[in-house]
Amino acid sequence: MTEQLGLRERKKLETRQRIVDAALKLFDDRGFERVPVAEIARAANVSEATVFNYFPSKEDLVYGGMQAYEDQLIAAVGSRPKDTSAVAAFREFVLEPRGALATDDGAAASVVARTARIIAGSETLRFREQRIVDQATDALAGLIERDEAAPSSALNAWVTANALMGVNRAMTRLAQRLAAEGRGGAEIGRTVRRQGREAFELLERGV
Repeated sequence: MTEQLGLRERKKLETRQRIVDAALKLFDDRGFERVPVAEIARAANVSEATVFNYFPSKEDLVYGGMQAYEDQLIAAVGSRPKDTSAVAAFREFVLEPRGALATDDGAAASVVARTARIIAGSETLRFREQRIVDQATDALAGLIERDEAAPSSALNAWVTANALMGVNRAMTRLAQRLAAEGRGGAEIGRTVRRQGREAFELLERGV
């Protein structure tokens, strides 16, 4: 039964990745708005209903990973030890090596560059990204305001949350630019984390 479940889960992951790969190729070739979900389904050799089973909206084909990352980030800050501040927990999570930026996988870095191109060419996707960031920022501000280790006023919490999310977004933009230049994942990760640490130190000193 365990082996069966493992096989089933692997097939689901393979199907999900096949859909994403097909979607990103089509979006990169023709633009996000010009590619219907039905065409993505045909390219991935699945039904349109299957696409929506894995991705509730067309935008999720591009932003599913970002949404999951932001959710994990807020969860990590929310579940931090009592003697750890929200700011410290945020910094630790953001600077942790993970995903495509923890290996020398050139293919993973090329996906980062491709995704950046797709987003740059779509107003719909840029709007969705802003909404994801706004939701995460609001959630983070609430955690900072109620922080037992370092409580803050509502205004200061909001300002702090926006500054922290600004570092996070700047690190993402840097990763995308370096990927577009053809850098490897591990090199990108080291550069982004180094500059991320410098940015957090700047905030700690006071801009």
